[in-house]
Amino acid sequence: MSEELTTIDLKILEQLQQDATLSTTELAERVGLSQSPCWRRLQRLKEEGYIQSQVAVLDRRKFGESQFIFATLRMNALTDDQRLEFTRKIAAIPEIMECHSIFGERDILLKVIARSLDWYQRFIFNVILKLPGVVDVQSIVALSEFKHTSAIPVRGDRAL
Repeated sequence: MSEELTTIDLKILEQLQQDATLSTTELAERVGLSQSPCWRRLQRLKEEGYIQSQVAVLDRRKFGESQFIFATLRMNALTDDQRLEFTRKIAAIPEIMECHSIFGERDILLKVIARSLDWYQRFIFNVILKLPGVVDVQSIVALSEFKHTSAIPVRGDRAL
């Protein structure tokens, strides 16, 4: 059973979401702890699954032109095996950055990173429409990005 998150735990999580390369010493300084207790809390947060992984966030512009396209899919009813095949194939396509099951007239929402609209058109016909159960695709091209973060709010409903 996991312990309740303390204010210090929340500070640790916030700091790591900003910079996961912080040493335990630097992290301890920022949250107001000594190094050993900070390290123990950090290990507990990892063991309890609050911290799933630590990754580098890359600047996609350094890799050339790209844009985000959000695609919604309408699906046929899938058997359990087809659903499993669909999720395996989605996981294996690196250009699909996110995949969500959604309510409404559409069934799936994808976030795709595309090199160009020509590339995306080929991707639709050669990849997406060949996935199990896909009947139709509608796409929304993002013209610009005003906010991009992977940080989740750990302190509750601040905006409300």
